[in-house]
Amino acid sequence: MAGTTTHTVTNQPPPLVGYDLFTADHALVEAVARHTAPELLDEVRSELSGIGSSAGSAQVQEWGAQANEHPPRLRTHDRYGHRVDEVEFHPAWHRMLGKGVGAGLTTGFVRPAGHVRRAAAFLVWTQVEAGNCCPLSMTNAAVPVLRTDPELAAAWEPLLTSMIYDRELRPAGSKAGALFGMGMTEKQGGSDVRANTTAAVPLAESGTYTLSGHKWFCSAPMSDGFLVLAQAPGGLTCFLVPRVLADGSRNVFLLQRLKDKLGNRSNASAEVEFDGTWARRVGEEGRGVPTIIEMVAATRLDCVLGSAGLMRQAVAQAVHHCTHREAFGAKLADQPLMRNVLADLAVESEAATTLALRLAAAYDDGGEAERALLRLALPAAKYWVTKRCSPLVVEAAECLGGNGYVEESGLPRLVRESPLNAVWEGAGNIQALDVLRALHREPGALDACLQEIGRAHGADHRLDRAVKDLFAELANLEGAQTRARRLVERLATVLQGSLLVRFAPSEVADAFCASRLGNDWGATFGTLPASLDLAALVDRARVHLPG
Repeated sequence: MAGTTTHTVTNQPPPLVGYDLFTADHALVEAVARHTAPELLDEVRSELSGIGSSAGSAQVQEWGAQANEHPPRLRTHDRYGHRVDEVEFHPAWHRMLGKGVGAGLTTGFVRPAGHVRRAAAFLVWTQVEAGNCCPLSMTNAAVPVLRTDPELAAAWEPLLTSMIYDRELRPAGSKAGALFGMGMTEKQGGSDVRANTTAAVPLAESGTYTLSGHKWFCSAPMSDGFLVLAQAPGGLTCFLVPRVLADGSRNVFLLQRLKDKLGNRSNASAEVEFDGTWARRVGEEGRGVPTIIEMVAATRLDCVLGSAGLMRQAVAQAVHHCTHREAFGAKLADQPLMRNVLADLAVESEAATTLALRLAAAYDDGGEAERALLRLALPAAKYWVTKRCSPLVVEAAECLGGNGYVEESGLPRLVRESPLNAVWEGAGNIQALDVLRALHREPGALDACLQEIGRAHGADHRLDRAVKDLFAELANLEGAQTRARRLVERLATVLQGSLLVRFAPSEVADAFCASRLGNDWGATFGTLPASLDLAALVDRARVHLPG
């Protein structure tokens, strides 16, 4: 029939669904094997393959899209005028969150190889829908904070590390599992939490207080408990605020509004008012920041993992599209200029994944040297990897041409999500200043980083030269704040280069050292030296669909 040929679809890639996100990611699979004890490896691989297959399924990817398309709604009052302060989510949100809890994304502190297996799962799961990873991250990160109080840890830790998602607002003691949120920042302070004005007044019962004040950002407001900072008589202090009290009554937790965010739209971020809100002190009065810092550090690692996951998904989508799309007589991925772009993106993604899993392994080790490494390497990685996420995702979207600008492709959602991890848990300047603080106050942290970097000494002349330049930067820290970003960038890229030279295929390490460390690189992606094995880099990043 005339005209029917206009509806024949050709030269389009098949949907990137029905595959295992874990096993398709060579860099991630290799990092897990590298950082997992041999006797646990089969178990961990099997578990992660199950999560990867779930994440790659058409059903779960549809849930992720639905959760993003139907953002949460605030319901302050019921039909009769009673204050309820609840947030309503689309059913897809609860399905995603339930699968995340069931996959062990809140159990990093309690299982063998817990941080590495959880890090890999988090990196995979964030590729489907990043919003639900926020409560999963905070719940996992609350565990070390609560351990400062054995009584609180005994009551709450089994709930936080449960692999059962219990969404109902009930007293924690009657639940099979619980989630945690966090409220630190206020209008007048932002990252400067010592400027907080929320007041904590002691009650007669030891360790209990009432809070009054306003939190500018409270993440995951339907959680069962929250770690918050408030000014007690002894100074800034950490508190646990339960959403529902032991007698079944609702704690005073007044939701003023939900933030209308650029991305992360499936997740609720609220402004909350405390007005005589019951709270239990965690740690000593006046020690709020040192008490909660373990939570901040763990969530910073998740920012690195989350950005690495977004980067991996963007690269997978770009390579998949260009592998199947033909233009000017050849597949896009086979054309020299596009191959250069894809290879460059793949190198950046692999460097992020490799560094993120190394940090997770340091958490699992827990020794003094590894803790020292984290003190410096974690804020450096948080700064650099999250900064690299946005330009990479935008470039990956461009690889799809106009298709990448259309919502149905999924790339615009990744673009909107990509700046988030650079902002949360301390924006770029906060991370850079934290690195300077560690350099000045904790020389053991620098020693641990240099020891890690030094394990690759002599393996690549470009890396060795970059290490020498780093030493020159570190030799004089006077007035370092002005050049802090440059210093942190150099530290992070040298760390990445050291890891890739030791563990990645030679073509990956060669490309990274030539471009990021050897300065044979332009100001945009797609400017790698032509002498590199670009085809091998692209093929390593490609997803091979079953069948």
